[in-house]
Amino acid sequence: MWITFYVAVLAVLLLQAHAQPGFISIDCGAEAGVSYTERSLGINYVSDANFINTGERRTIASEEISRNNQQQQLWRLRSFPEGKRNCYKINVTSGSNYLIRTTFLYGNYDGRNKLPMFDLLLGANLWSTVTIDDASSGQSNEIIHVPSLDFVQICLVNTGSGTPFITAIEFRTLKNDTYVTESGSLQSSLRWDLGSNISYRYPTDVYDRFWNPQDNKDWTNLSASIPDDSLDQGDYQPGASNMRTAVTPANASAPLVISWEPKDETDEFYVYMHFTEIQELTTNQTRQFDIMRNGELWIPNFSPRYLVVDTLNTSSASAVNGKVITYSLVRTGNSTLPPIISAIEIYRVIDLQKPETLQADVDAITSIKSVYGVKRDWQGDPCAPVAYLWNGLNCSYHGIEFPRITALNLSSSGLSGKIDPSISKLNMLEKLDLSNNNLHDEVPDFLSQLQHLKILHLEKNNLSGSIPSALVEKSKEGSLTLSLGQNPHICEHGQCIDHRNNIVIPLVASICGGLILLVTVTAILWILRRRRKSKASMVEKDQSEISEQHTKQEGSLQQSKKQICSHSDICKITNNFNTIVGKGGFGTVYLGYIYDTPVAVKILSPSSFRGYEQFQAEVTLLLRVHHKNLTSLIGYCDEGSNKSLIYEYMANGNLLEHLSGTHSKSKFLSWEDRLRIAVDAALGKKANFRLCVLTVLLMWHLHKSNIGLEYLQNGCKPPIIHRDVKSSNILLNEHFQAKLSDFGLSKIIPDDGASHLSTVVAGTPGYLDPDYYTNNRLTEKSDVYSFGVVLLEIITGQLVIARNEERSHIIEWVRSLVAIGDIKAIVDSRLEGDFDINSAWKAVEIAMACVSLRPNQRPIMSVVVFELKETLVTELARTKPNSSAESIEPVNLDFSAQLIPLAR
Repeated sequence: MWITFYVAVLAVLLLQAHAQPGFISIDCGAEAGVSYTERSLGINYVSDANFINTGERRTIASEEISRNNQQQQLWRLRSFPEGKRNCYKINVTSGSNYLIRTTFLYGNYDGRNKLPMFDLLLGANLWSTVTIDDASSGQSNEIIHVPSLDFVQICLVNTGSGTPFITAIEFRTLKNDTYVTESGSLQSSLRWDLGSNISYRYPTDVYDRFWNPQDNKDWTNLSASIPDDSLDQGDYQPGASNMRTAVTPANASAPLVISWEPKDETDEFYVYMHFTEIQELTTNQTRQFDIMRNGELWIPNFSPRYLVVDTLNTSSASAVNGKVITYSLVRTGNSTLPPIISAIEIYRVIDLQKPETLQADVDAITSIKSVYGVKRDWQGDPCAPVAYLWNGLNCSYHGIEFPRITALNLSSSGLSGKIDPSISKLNMLEKLDLSNNNLHDEVPDFLSQLQHLKILHLEKNNLSGSIPSALVEKSKEGSLTLSLGQNPHICEHGQCIDHRNNIVIPLVASICGGLILLVTVTAILWILRRRRKSKASMVEKDQSEISEQHTKQEGSLQQSKKQICSHSDICKITNNFNTIVGKGGFGTVYLGYIYDTPVAVKILSPSSFRGYEQFQAEVTLLLRVHHKNLTSLIGYCDEGSNKSLIYEYMANGNLLEHLSGTHSKSKFLSWEDRLRIAVDAALGKKANFRLCVLTVLLMWHLHKSNIGLEYLQNGCKPPIIHRDVKSSNILLNEHFQAKLSDFGLSKIIPDDGASHLSTVVAGTPGYLDPDYYTNNRLTEKSDVYSFGVVLLEIITGQLVIARNEERSHIIEWVRSLVAIGDIKAIVDSRLEGDFDINSAWKAVEIAMACVSLRPNQRPIMSVVVFELKETLVTELARTKPNSSAESIEPVNLDFSAQLIPLAR
């Protein structure tokens, strides 16, 4: 009978766990081994005993449990009366998108009725200051975060205002293409279910988000009986119960206004609005409205679809620019019905930029802690933040990507046994103090291999044997301060002599020498064999494999055998990350060398919260796609939390730097100089150019990128959409050959006849196709639009978005000058009029055609290539009347989209 009972209980738990994929639900303070299903929620909770080894298990007062019929996970808590910082370590999937929630219910657990205040950290960064205002009410903190490591540390810090505690920790896996940010994580500010009067969470919301009702005297509530299975909820899935209700303005002709007041005027926010039409409209009814943000048009002419959830969100962070943020839904003149909205979410951007200690150092010091059973207050990250540096450690923070451990002091710590080999992994150590312990055996030779070690204290132990000669030599040279006193069995002067070993030692030495020689020869042969295999594997695969490989990019990259490097290789290539040559959203770029050839090594940063997905996408694409005008991937590292890409080094930076004059080697060339360089490069390559020349050298840079872009759209089957074409993604090598880079956002158009992809908006503000931004419809013409913006940058030398109060866009600026036919005002004034007027007009016409609002009015890339070729031919006729275009090959073009000449 009991066996049957236990089997039944186990079956229920397994079923519940299966029903909640992507959920981690932790009851803090529950007894070790406890697991249960919370009755009102149907969520399975487990004890926190496996996630932390400090703190005390406590239970809230009995009257608090019964007062509000508290859910079971709120009955207990874990408090931390000891230690400054106490941390949970929870294993996750790096690169996945998580909603992380911490809950705090004081419940007068300690009988003091004293409400505490303390800090909450996510890794090395401040998440929130927890202020308990009510003993009987639970308080939650939510953040949407993409971990860069395979674990997350949640730490509670005692700030002197009461004992920290925590009640529950919950992780909910979200879709990776939702809640996308340019950088940083998202802290929940509000989440309103409009038109409702009750709160929701799981199972109404499959992602277990908390939805609270919101009412306003200026709103009218609407509701409809909609079956769950008849509602298309899209990627965000706000829940059928939320979308059955909505609000409209009480005055049907007035705007529907939603406003809130941020706590800090410097904050930036992401906004997500969820719409659906819950009324089946007749043929003579229309609901259409504009969405305004603080009086400025955000989304024009929007009409919700019947029983389909449309989520409109800001694609980049929005600043407050005032004390109140207001969104107004304004009825258009064509609408017969007032605006409607069902739900809204607002998130504040948290910049989690403080890097955590280098993973190799963390692994080494954690091993040392375990081997010696260190009883110090070693919780959380060893080096970060600086205020909570582990006792006995010093770290370096300046001029490097990650903090590094530079000093370790474990003197008088009761250590016993041998000197732990893990110390050798702390390769930036400058000072090591292991004095006054009970360490025995010989002084290990690996200590002499710590290149930065300057001070070594080993006195007052039971070490024996001889001192490694390299340590003695460093001590004599003065590069190392070596202290070995009061080790009675150690030989401080020369080698230890034992006449009984006069025969044994030479014999053992001979045997060891032979073995070393054998191992060395074997290792050399093995390395040579691996190199031959590696070179053989570098043969390019057929382009037909692109689609198959790209669809598998979410899997492990270890399946590829091309140019895989270890993290130690990366350290050697970059000379321990010595020279920084650039920084971006992905991370920091370092200069490296492979056999004296310079390379660029891009390191995934912990602050790049979409970095791992883009890392996978870029490696997958560049391993299969090869073209002289696409950045060449030399190798990559995918080793645990260490992710990096190795490219050919582009000595002249990116196009934007030369347009703006910010590159150290930027030089403004005359029109003719630029053309000569362009033609020389084209003739020198003797390649099959589809686009041979442009109007200026900078146009030549673009032309090169254009080849790459045209290749992605027409040379790859199925076609690839880049999604982030911009001047800073066009790199220039030492010969000023341009190459398109950064393929982390690229998408493949499925080979199923579809003309577009429906996907969450990604890209760079200013370059984004308006049709893609508004309708989430990604097509090849989306890249054409971005390319047109880059072409306008090249023609004008202006920023895409002006740095003035109006924040005017380059397209509007050029359009206003085109209207009055002022080509000299459009073209970069630094050229001082030294250009052909017709070639300049031709370039402007091409650019303006590319940035047409309607995608079907934009030319295809082959037409753009052809037209840009003619632009240069016109200019060559002015500067080189006897030049020949014999080397220019004809291009087969589809003229389904033609350029419309502008009024000149």
